[in-house]
Amino acid sequence: MSVEDLNAEAWTVYGQRQLSHGYMPPVPERLEWTPWEGVGPGAEILGDVSGQRVLDIGSGPGHHAVHLARTHDARVTAIELSVTQHQRAIGTHAGTPGVRFVHGDVIDHLRTAQPFDAAYAIGSLAFTDPHRSLPALRDGLRPGAPLVLSLLHTDLHGRGPSTTVAPREQMILLRDNPPLATQMWVLAPRLWEDLLTGHGFRVEAIDLLRPSDENENNPVNPVVQQLIRARRLPDRPAPDSSRPAPASSRPAHVSNRPAPDSGRPARISSRPRTPRPPAPHAAIGVGAIVLGDQGLLLGRHRHGTLELPGGTVEAGESLEETVIRELAEEAGLIARPDDVTLLGTLLDHVGDVVRVSVGAIVNAWRGEPFTRPDESVGDWAWYPLDQLPDDLFVCSAQILTAWRPDLPIDHTPAHFTPYDRRTAPSGDV
Repeated sequence: MSVEDLNAEAWTVYGQRQLSHGYMPPVPERLEWTPWEGVGPGAEILGDVSGQRVLDIGSGPGHHAVHLARTHDARVTAIELSVTQHQRAIGTHAGTPGVRFVHGDVIDHLRTAQPFDAAYAIGSLAFTDPHRSLPALRDGLRPGAPLVLSLLHTDLHGRGPSTTVAPREQMILLRDNPPLATQMWVLAPRLWEDLLTGHGFRVEAIDLLRPSDENENNPVNPVVQQLIRARRLPDRPAPDSSRPAPASSRPAHVSNRPAPDSGRPARISSRPRTPRPPAPHAAIGVGAIVLGDQGLLLGRHRHGTLELPGGTVEAGESLEETVIRELAEEAGLIARPDDVTLLGTLLDHVGDVVRVSVGAIVNAWRGEPFTRPDESVGDWAWYPLDQLPDDLFVCSAQILTAWRPDLPIDHTPAHFTPYDRRTAPSGDV
């Protein structure tokens, strides 16, 4: 049985149990993205959906779809793969104006449906392989349409998300009944961002939501939800075949060198670059390995991943200058150019964007790391190399294994070119 068939069977059993108990969740007064009332934003993050065609992915008993139709005047298609969950929805909400309940697979449905103006999934998209669901959603949404996803980040056992695109076992809990085993893609926020970016979306925000004190029955509830706001990118224009190919500004037989008797030294001309910004196709950043007596310095990004100090190279900076600036801005550490040793370049890609990461070792620094309130990375801590945590940002993981290939870190592959070929071989890491 495939992973997705296993999940569909589990949700069918879940729906049957809820039918047997006669339980239906009430239609909420606001759209709730988490299991906890009042935590996080509401339907406003979908934009103005009045009169818009909205897709509810894995709609369950249909209460969210009914809320959007009644309160926000949306035209909602609520699609659900589990037949018993679908029965719960139509048993209570059939005939609700503005809602169409569909029993079926969302990927199959999107192949024939007209593009939607918005789509959302509350806890449901993680039960489908993102390499299948995200291309279908990209093709099934109009350009510029919002896609909002609520996803599990940390489960009841305190286990955080994975940094590899693979499902793992998670349990569906229902009071007075045995738990149901499923397979879920519980992925780190940066991994979801890379997947969405690679499949034609722009990620606008990723928030980590936790139970609030006043709504939390269990004061040590470790569950954390991700809320991802993305937008379907516009289609790329097709090349205009009617335009002639660009020709050289100089006939092929004309040399750019002066005649021998001109009295001027022979120099070769070069064409200046256009000041117009290019289409995005590459991104370059640095990651700094700061290794002290207590271990390796890592910080927690607001998206949830742990990563090395570092960031994007700014115009006019050398790579060493970027390392020094990022160390000071993010962690309050002071280093000099002589303290920075560049390791080499790592190349990989996400979609059509080539990612260039340069690893560096910081051999000396002044100060102690602390959280800067305006930075996206903080909570700096030292980790022994034999006790590195899960949830590393993929670029940091690639830099670390390029530096120390013996470190047992899993990550997507990248090609490494060392700057000192005498001490390190190039190749994939």
